[in-house]
Amino acid sequence: MTASATGAAPTRDLRRAGLRLVLGAVVVFAVLAAAGWLVTGPAAHVWPLSVEDWVNRTLAQHRNPTLNDISGFFSTVANTPSAIALSVVAFVAIRVLTHRWVESVFVATALIVELSIFLVTTMVVDRARPAVVHLDTAPPTSSFPSGHTAAATALYAAVALVAWRHGTAWPVWLLLAMPCAVGLSRLYRGMHHPSDVVAGMVLGTLCVLLAKRVVLAEPAPAVRRRGRR
Repeated sequence: MTASATGAAPTRDLRRAGLRLVLGAVVVFAVLAAAGWLVTGPAAHVWPLSVEDWVNRTLAQHRNPTLNDISGFFSTVANTPSAIALSVVAFVAIRVLTHRWVESVFVATALIVELSIFLVTTMVVDRARPAVVHLDTAPPTSSFPSGHTAAATALYAAVALVAWRHGTAWPVWLLLAMPCAVGLSRLYRGMHHPSDVVAGMVLGTLCVLLAKRVVLAEPAPAVRRRGRR
């Protein structure tokens, strides 16, 4: 095999992976945009969407200083600066601990795809934030979906998957409690409707699955060992 042919193969593989990633992202966006159209249009007054305002009002009526502080912490750790910082830490830590690039690229890919789809979706789906007092400054983006929740889901689910693939015991999945805490905090603080949070979790999860399918083509050593057993 010639050197040019050898070099062309990785290039073709990279292009194929990029195409699969883009096509997958388009499908995820289509699903999310369709869901946004439903929650802001035909299904807006259908249960359980019909009780979303009641949920937001009830949470706002039961606020107290302690819950304000707790929810403020979880909301802050998922904002854009914190998410970027934590993503960089995760990228470097995974590279150092696994001595491999593929897992770090997987985490970065999941987050980049999530952010891209989130931004495009907020330009297509125009949804006002809940009609309650907001405890955080509302960004200019649409309320649908919850970007904080989507980012937290993508980050912590991706990290948990990498850890599990490398032999960490099942409690690593407790990392998924973080996106749940972030989602609840965004609800409590009046920044999102319940369906926004659910959509954020779905977005983050789908982006992790897409990145896994495209980037993590081969199982990690720990997964191969479990398969042989």
